[in-house]
Amino acid sequence: MVLLLSLKGVHFLLTYRCDLECDHCFVWGSPKAEGVFTLKQIRNILVEAKKLGTVDYVAIEGGEPFLYYPIMVKTAEEAAKLGFRLEILSNCYWATNPEDAIEWLKPLARVEDVQLSVSSDFYHGDEWATNEAKNAIKAAKELNLKVGINTVKYPTTDMPSPPEEMEGVKIGALWEIMYRGRAATKLVEKANKKLWREFTKCPYENFEKQGRVHVDPLGYVHVCQGISIGNAWQKPFSEIIEEYNPHGNPILEPLILGGPVALVEKFNLPHDEVYVDACHLCYVARVILRNKYPDILVPDQMYGEFE
Repeated sequence: MVLLLSLKGVHFLLTYRCDLECDHCFVWGSPKAEGVFTLKQIRNILVEAKKLGTVDYVAIEGGEPFLYYPIMVKTAEEAAKLGFRLEILSNCYWATNPEDAIEWLKPLARVEDVQLSVSSDFYHGDEWATNEAKNAIKAAKELNLKVGINTVKYPTTDMPSPPEEMEGVKIGALWEIMYRGRAATKLVEKANKKLWREFTKCPYENFEKQGRVHVDPLGYVHVCQGISIGNAWQKPFSEIIEEYNPHGNPILEPLILGGPVALVEKFNLPHDEVYVDACHLCYVARVILRNKYPDILVPDQMYGEFE
């Protein structure tokens, strides 16, 4: 049985390149990472997404999308023309002062129905509210640009709690760390662990009712970062979505039936007795399985192999 993926959102991983190398980053963002979408590729995905008739929003993220500022702005403009709501995620490295931040944000403020989502926490600076985040928020409010704040919890309790508001904007999302990507190598020692058999479901994705996908500059369409269901440079994006069948996928089917535990058991994989969370166990299992499923568990970037 083929299941139609009821897609609502398309997230552009505009680039894997970032000015930072945060310990919690599950896409291994780094100054050493390479690659960015071309405008032609962006237009292709936007038109294909519109063709599906179910997608209503587009997110632009990375890496750090502001590193490719003209491409990012053009993506926002063309997404808006097609009627998509828009979210842009940034660590706001560019907001060195409020006045200059206004100039950075002016083109986005002219785009209809766009929100800036600011990343601010102890991974991005020496306190929950970085100066750059404060400057970006001030500038966004000056321009009447919608702005929200994303914050990721610290793995230990030795940090003070984040503020409820920053520069008059309520923190919209306080995320748990997902222990995959760089977090699976940098942060696991600091975190509490549970028996591996407890991780019998994926807490973040419903692969049978997938509402979003991520598309990267290599063309890979991810239902979870590092699990690809096809390549949009080899097959039309709309066809990849329309033909999506998680129960025919050797990685997704066990995750649906019994989470990371089922994935480990299906392939009789070696494992430790304890892991931090479901993402941690799943990620370690996928690393082992990459040679067996090189077209699904991609790209190398998602598994830290660019370094």
